[in-house]
Amino acid sequence: MEHDIFFSISQTPDANGHIPDEQTMLRNYFEQLECADSLGFGVGWIAQAHLSTETQKSNSKPVVPHWQGEVGLCTDFPQLAMESFRRTKNIEIGSAVVSILASGGPIAQAERIANTLQLLAVNDDARKLHVGFSAGRFEFMARPYGIVPRTAVEEAAWPTLRGQIFLEASEIFLRLLRGDVVSSDSVRSTTLTRENFRSEDDWKRVQEVHGSYDNAIKIDRRYVFEDIRIVPNTFDRNQLVLVAGTHDAKAQVFVNSFLPVRVFNLSITQPDVIEATHDRMRSCFHPDGGEWKRSDMPRTSFVFVNDEPGMTPEQQRQAAHREADEALSAYWNALEGTIDPNKVQNAAQNALIGNVDDVAQQLVERFHPEDRVMAWFDFFNHDSARVCRNMRAYMEKVAPRVEELLEGA
Repeated sequence: MEHDIFFSISQTPDANGHIPDEQTMLRNYFEQLECADSLGFGVGWIAQAHLSTETQKSNSKPVVPHWQGEVGLCTDFPQLAMESFRRTKNIEIGSAVVSILASGGPIAQAERIANTLQLLAVNDDARKLHVGFSAGRFEFMARPYGIVPRTAVEEAAWPTLRGQIFLEASEIFLRLLRGDVVSSDSVRSTTLTRENFRSEDDWKRVQEVHGSYDNAIKIDRRYVFEDIRIVPNTFDRNQLVLVAGTHDAKAQVFVNSFLPVRVFNLSITQPDVIEATHDRMRSCFHPDGGEWKRSDMPRTSFVFVNDEPGMTPEQQRQAAHREADEALSAYWNALEGTIDPNKVQNAAQNALIGNVDDVAQQLVERFHPEDRVMAWFDFFNHDSARVCRNMRAYMEKVAPRVEELLEGA
């Protein structure tokens, strides 16, 4: 089993209502990153956000109207990645995830990634840059960059159309990183059909707005440009690892028609969906990436481990469950404005919670021996010293115990 770590850098109130200032948040991140590097985590995945979550609450269509503070402070992944590489020796750095619809769109994002890889080479750093990319979880982050409905038909087809825009942007992003000369005329066009929609009613609604019951509705391209090629263009592409943040099976197949693109998945995803994803990726993974491995799909998991001194194992277990309940309650309150006990309970059932032995046993029961776990420790927790202790307990005690259990099995 492989072990990565996820850094949210979320400036949100913890269970006690405490919100650190921005500089404290970033200092905490670097402290935890350097600790992760010394402990042997494989990849440090950094959440990227765009624009103020707090300010969007005043918008006409707020996405998360009850969110307190900022969902994340990393708004420029390439810049933070380079500083993260500079401060560490072994850990690799990844984005979870860059929105290729925001911050200038796929062309600007491709140039930033290429520039980051070129700077790694100049610094004689052979580590890999793991670029997770997606349409972005929160729609408001892409709206200022023109990702809004342009016509009544597009309004009726939203958010289905937004998924198609992501495919268009993905092709541009991947082909530019591949080194291609690209023009919009050479990129996929979008045609909506019944197959794109979840229900017959949704499709009929779009047809009615379109003014006809045609079986296909052509949508103008979102990005229009003549031949372009990004610079720099001679970076070492072996240092680039691409990961798509999408559960759309067709999108996973589509992006692999250009370059090897791995996928993210959450620990809360049902086992049958996870296995179906592995089956699909074994057949569609781009041949330049070699044979598909289970570790090519990082799986996020909350970790609430308690190994604090002066406590019995049972006291540690009970304390870990209290900490998990407080953090998960704060999260659902921020996300939806209410604390839903059922959602808190469901999230707790999928998190890793307890003392060292508990967490090790849960890892063995819930994950495949060849999985890559993306452990999340800083979830609504601003006590950086405690986060580092939890990370240390996980890598120095939990991870070895997992291997012992797997060998015994």
